[in-house]
Amino acid sequence: MNRLPRCHALLALTFASTVTTAALLSTPGYAAQVTVAAPVASPVSGPVAGTKVTEPYVRMMAREAYFWAWPMANIFNRRQAFKNLPEPGLMGGIVPVAPINRLSMLSDYIDPAERLVACPNQDVVYGAGSIALDIEPVVLQVPDFDGRFWVYQVVDLRSDSFVEMGKMYNTQPGFYLLVGPDWNGKVPPGIKRVYRARTNTGFVIPRVFQDDTAADRLAVQPALSGIDMYPLSQYDGKMKKRNWARLPKFPAQASEGNAETRWVVPEKFFDELPALLKDAKPLPGEEARYAQMAALAAIAKADPQLRAAMIDEAKKADSEVIDPLLQFRNYGLQLPNHWSTVSNGAAFGTDYFTRTAVARSNIFVNQQKETKYFYQDLDENGLRLNGRYGYSVTFAKGKLPPVKGFWSLTLYNEQHFFSPNELKRYSIGTKNKSLQTNPDGSLTIYVQSESPGKDKESNWLPSPKGAEFSLYIRAYWPQADVLDGDWTPPAVVKTK
Repeated sequence: MNRLPRCHALLALTFASTVTTAALLSTPGYAAQVTVAAPVASPVSGPVAGTKVTEPYVRMMAREAYFWAWPMANIFNRRQAFKNLPEPGLMGGIVPVAPINRLSMLSDYIDPAERLVACPNQDVVYGAGSIALDIEPVVLQVPDFDGRFWVYQVVDLRSDSFVEMGKMYNTQPGFYLLVGPDWNGKVPPGIKRVYRARTNTGFVIPRVFQDDTAADRLAVQPALSGIDMYPLSQYDGKMKKRNWARLPKFPAQASEGNAETRWVVPEKFFDELPALLKDAKPLPGEEARYAQMAALAAIAKADPQLRAAMIDEAKKADSEVIDPLLQFRNYGLQLPNHWSTVSNGAAFGTDYFTRTAVARSNIFVNQQKETKYFYQDLDENGLRLNGRYGYSVTFAKGKLPPVKGFWSLTLYNEQHFFSPNELKRYSIGTKNKSLQTNPDGSLTIYVQSESPGKDKESNWLPSPKGAEFSLYIRAYWPQADVLDGDWTPPAVVKTK
């Protein structure tokens, strides 16, 4: 019998199979019987416990973990630092601090010696308090501010805001409840709204505008007295009043020079990492990252040698990667005249770089619809701002920051704190009632270490002699021109 060549045989077989399949599919009822099996649902496997790993791998992961979780460790350690305080008070006699789930308020501007939070301002009266919603929900009191600008910032462990309360939201006086991600209790009568956090740990900062006048310092006190925060178990439906000017004073924390208090310590970080992972459950898509971080924490606990390598790498990440982000010019959206900004403050999500950069340089920024921030390290020619020179910032007529609230221009030293000066003036803006405009209607701010002359001192923002500094614009309750980028700050012009 003659055999077909191999290629012809394959062709014939394919043709026959096609004809057979077509015939079957044309048979009534056959097509309906053919099903395609769905993928078997099974969990995606992660790192296997007990697997031997190399030191270079551990170092690589340690650096990533330290950078990623740095903001969370910062906020978590603020909770830990003040948890045993007996009552709300003033750390070092100047900074508001409180036990967990309580609030402490100032009764005037923050003292220039403050070092707990970088980039403070003297436009508002501050309050502060850590929340631990795993212990108990907390109640926030909102008094009647009688038209005054105010905003409560409430952030979770990631420094993302989960509350919208303030004048721009038309928030009404009353009681508001903050609850954790797993709370399922009963909401008592009288609570206007419940806000649920993604994490159990967070931070609360009320801000209340105050003019730089003796009269307004007195006028703001009734509103301040009605601001408070306390555990749900202490809620009785009655508005509590506090005289915040009579707070007890606690000893100051150990100082590390003029820099911000060191909230994240490489030597302790990997011991704290499991608590951070437990507190802040994974965002969508973060599950694999969390599995890797948990494995890293387990290695640190089990192997002293690899733990030492992790700490060494965290120290390197601190100095090489995170510390440079203190400088505003090293991150953010770049704007004309060397200004920069961010568009996702307090709403970072998985933007880990910006989250850590902001936490290192000026943690606890508001959402941008509450406050828009503009940062500047350089003059119009791209040279570092320095008190050896004089500068001017001129806002053209009708070109002040477009706001519904208020605006300010603040000067910070190289560590992002106030620079002592003879006027005790650290910012200029809406709060200043004696600013002088130019004949053409423009407004010039003089930024220099020496007086620009008595006739111009109302517009003088003193700089540190012979030292580097930064400028910082806040636009509270910004209008659309600010949010859309149609308005940006003017150049910082070197004058001498």
